[in-house]
Amino acid sequence: MLKRIEDIQDGESFDVVVVGAGGAGMSAALFAAIDGAKVLLVESTEYVGGTSAYSGATTWVVGTRHAPAVNPQDSVDNARRFLDLAVGERSDPKVREAFLVNGADAVARIEDNSHVKYRPRDFHPDYLSELEGSTTCGRALEPYPFDGRLLGEHFGLIRPPIPEFTVLKGMMVDRDDILQLMAFIKKWWGSWDTCKYVARTLLRHAGDRLRHPRGTRLVMGNALAGRLLLSLRERGVALLTRASVTELQRGADGVDALVLKQGSTSRSIRVKGGVIMASGGFNRHPKRRAQLMPGADAAWCPGAPGHTGSLHDLAEAVGARYGEGELSPCFWAPVSIRKRKDGSQAVFPHFVFDRAKPGMMIVNQEGRRYYNESISYHLTGITMQEANKHTPSVPSFLVTDAEGMRKYGMGMVRPNRMGLAEALADGYVVSGNTLDELARKLGVDAANLRQAAADIGRFARTGVDEQFQRGTTLYQRANGDANWSGPNPSLGPIETAPFYAVRLYPGDIGAAKGFLTDEHARALDAGKQAIPGLYAIGNDQQSIMGGTYPGPGITLGPGLVFGYLAARDAVARARAA
Repeated sequence: MLKRIEDIQDGESFDVVVVGAGGAGMSAALFAAIDGAKVLLVESTEYVGGTSAYSGATTWVVGTRHAPAVNPQDSVDNARRFLDLAVGERSDPKVREAFLVNGADAVARIEDNSHVKYRPRDFHPDYLSELEGSTTCGRALEPYPFDGRLLGEHFGLIRPPIPEFTVLKGMMVDRDDILQLMAFIKKWWGSWDTCKYVARTLLRHAGDRLRHPRGTRLVMGNALAGRLLLSLRERGVALLTRASVTELQRGADGVDALVLKQGSTSRSIRVKGGVIMASGGFNRHPKRRAQLMPGADAAWCPGAPGHTGSLHDLAEAVGARYGEGELSPCFWAPVSIRKRKDGSQAVFPHFVFDRAKPGMMIVNQEGRRYYNESISYHLTGITMQEANKHTPSVPSFLVTDAEGMRKYGMGMVRPNRMGLAEALADGYVVSGNTLDELARKLGVDAANLRQAAADIGRFARTGVDEQFQRGTTLYQRANGDANWSGPNPSLGPIETAPFYAVRLYPGDIGAAKGFLTDEHARALDAGKQAIPGLYAIGNDQQSIMGGTYPGPGITLGPGLVFGYLAARDAVARARAA
């Protein structure tokens, strides 16, 4: 499976070449292989999985065979109405429609012919739950956990997860594990089933640590990458890592060749069906980043390092063009930053575990709240940048008290204050015995910070955020604490000393701006004509969500479906050739 460029003959022909081995690219390569194509998968880094391997791997697809188990009332018509309201004219309705009507087939095709298996959750709501057509479950799928030992010598190809998302030096945990572990820590004698679950998980990890550098029980994005890699290996897909594309060649019938380089060796490759771009987007391309994301430091990006955008320069040279009209060129999340002991930098996305919980608030550099902390992480990142145009808000400060820190943790500090001492020592967390002391250490106005906390306390008692309407939608309340005793699960007082804060920055978690395509994922030129043999999927494709983030998994879902459509079209071209 794993090739050196010397194993490939100069001028060798493949039916399909996929560039980028993240979730979308691996899926496209697998779909093409399922259809019997000779496939080459090219990855620029030493790992497969891309940013997908870091993620929860939630995959938003409508109308799959899994949906009726949790939401038999949902339909493609409902989802269409939802996206029309959420996205509107920010993306091409014809391309959105292709995603909606082909999603179920894509999921069935990959599940029936590979190790990739999904499951729904009985509660995983759309982020814009206030819109007509939204749903609480059924669209968001996630991969089943995977035993990485099945990969044998290829286990090391999977991109390791963000260390701060693991426990016990490399044990991955998902939502089920977190709930079980928290229940065990709180009252270990309370449930025999919980004790068995935790004991089984810990013993498995202990055994792994004797034989492997990290745990082999893979969940979320690592599970998806592992399942895809095993399937690709069994299908005989050739994988070339640490390799780059240096040229795309367009002949009379479209893109029909490319030049690859690994180390100092280059090879010219002929392509019968097409080149599928899935390189992860433009985010780390210095020039494009400066143009499209002014003021957003690349150090705030928690994504994998492979999305350099170098392939985009080559695609433009053969006629491909970016789309327009999106709400934002990127998808965002608030992140906190910390230097690890080895000198590397940890970038931690604050998705759901802290900022929308009771007893938490976010303030700007004047010490004032300025938005609804329970909206989605994407809208949080956009709001931070918009607010910063008028009042210094980058960084902002996530603030809580002793009770909030104990119950929910804060960023890289886990509940029950696990890791708090180290975080205080290295400055990741700032503390104060009073709000005035905390304000002084943060450099914000103490009176404003006291007033913000007083307002939150008053809102917690009434359940109504009179300033920013926090916790007013189903999604927002879901991000709170279902066991909270107050009238609003996302509002609680900040009153118990000591007080804590972490600095937050807007971090880009993926590209929304990419190459304009048609409903087959074929890249379009300036005249909106398809370029034969060139496809764009994943974050290389102009997002069908138009830079909005209406639900969980709205990058991986389209990546899967358009990987299916691109592979189908490319294989058909190869057969015709």
